[in-house]
Amino acid sequence: MAKLHEECGVFGVCVPDPRERDAAYTAYRALYALQHRGQESAGIAVRRGGQLLLRKAPGLVPEVFDKKTLSDLSGADAAIGHVRYTYDGAERDTFRAQPLLVRHAAGDMALCYNGKLVNARQLRMESETRGGIFQTGTDAEIISHIIVREHLRTNTTEDAILNAMHYMIGAYSLIVLDGKKLIAARDPNGYRPLCIGRVGGCWCAASESCAFEALGGEMVRDVEPGEVVVLTEDGPVSRNVNILARHALCSFELIYFARPDSVIDGVSVDLFRREAGRRLARRSSVEADIVVGVPDSGLSAAQGFAEASGIPYAMGLMKNRYIPRTFIQPTQGQREQSVRIKLNAMGSTVRGKRVILVDDSIVRGTTSARLVKLLRDSGAAEVHFKVSAPPFLNPCYFGTSLPDCRELAAHGRTEEEVCSLIGADSLQYLTVEDMRAAASGLRWGHCDACFTGDYAVPVPHGH
Repeated sequence: MAKLHEECGVFGVCVPDPRERDAAYTAYRALYALQHRGQESAGIAVRRGGQLLLRKAPGLVPEVFDKKTLSDLSGADAAIGHVRYTYDGAERDTFRAQPLLVRHAAGDMALCYNGKLVNARQLRMESETRGGIFQTGTDAEIISHIIVREHLRTNTTEDAILNAMHYMIGAYSLIVLDGKKLIAARDPNGYRPLCIGRVGGCWCAASESCAFEALGGEMVRDVEPGEVVVLTEDGPVSRNVNILARHALCSFELIYFARPDSVIDGVSVDLFRREAGRRLARRSSVEADIVVGVPDSGLSAAQGFAEASGIPYAMGLMKNRYIPRTFIQPTQGQREQSVRIKLNAMGSTVRGKRVILVDDSIVRGTTSARLVKLLRDSGAAEVHFKVSAPPFLNPCYFGTSLPDCRELAAHGRTEEEVCSLIGADSLQYLTVEDMRAAASGLRWGHCDACFTGDYAVPVPHGH
């Protein structure tokens, strides 16, 4: 797999009313709502008086933006923002943070992006042979080179983006700000979520609908796969790249990444997870006393399991909400340290009980084993592990931070062997068929290649 894999959150807002021009603060609040999508760095680029200004740095949103910083960015009529994480152990540095600000012959442009290009290496080599110079290893910089190149051949930024999309293969949700326009684009496969919302008189684009609701607004619609949308004061203006592609929203968006209160491609994340839990329960024959969910992404599935099984739902794990999500920690050592202080078992709830423990997934198995041990150490008589996703068996080339196949708990192991690895009394995964049925309400298709090996586009060889 390529060295750098990202899962990020993007946001953009256009503020047409001069009396309400506080685009930077709007973006700041939206990034707070998207903080779960990335904790390594945050950034906001604004347009003020036709000029683009940028602030970005490693850290959480409130660490990067204080009152003075936001004041320095005030008075803007548009802004884009980004939160980012990486799991490859790379240093938290400003160079890799987004948005990316580019100054070129056709005018300034700021860009933020979520996803992963499978042909990034080829595109970079082609640019370098033409004299292109790169400062980072990010796909965002590669995408910016292609858009700038195409802008020199076209009249508008949106035309340049449409042209660039013919070269880019893989996953990308893209928000671009130039001296006049705010533009959102989604790859023809629709791997990564992107939607349009309205907050008062402001039009916005974001990775998830929860960003609009946090601002007191509402979601209007999803950006369709292969669509480029220019956000104007009169509303969105749509263009389509007209590339035939198999629609493939990442299943892990619904299983883990997205907030439960988001709606993605027509499906409520919370309802999807509840249905996954219900389907687990229908195939389960385990007798137990309580159902416990792993906070936060396992809670909805646990509630669905309890509803369908009739086994009481209980709060058996308490979460320290000031610790970042363990799956997003860059190194294994950091993941293990975070698990030790992130969750604590409630002995008064689990002592002497046969516990159904529901989590969203098993990746390496380290966290799962720790959770089982926590419950046993707190007096649980039995721990039966239920997973609201199928087993991870294959690499992801589109931005989900799965490790090398050899590090995946399910790779090369039977279900019984994984159960022994994590120390549970029994183990049950969601079937691929049940996962697909739970996601049947999606407006477009989804990708489950990490479970099935069925990729929607050709993937690199030798990875």
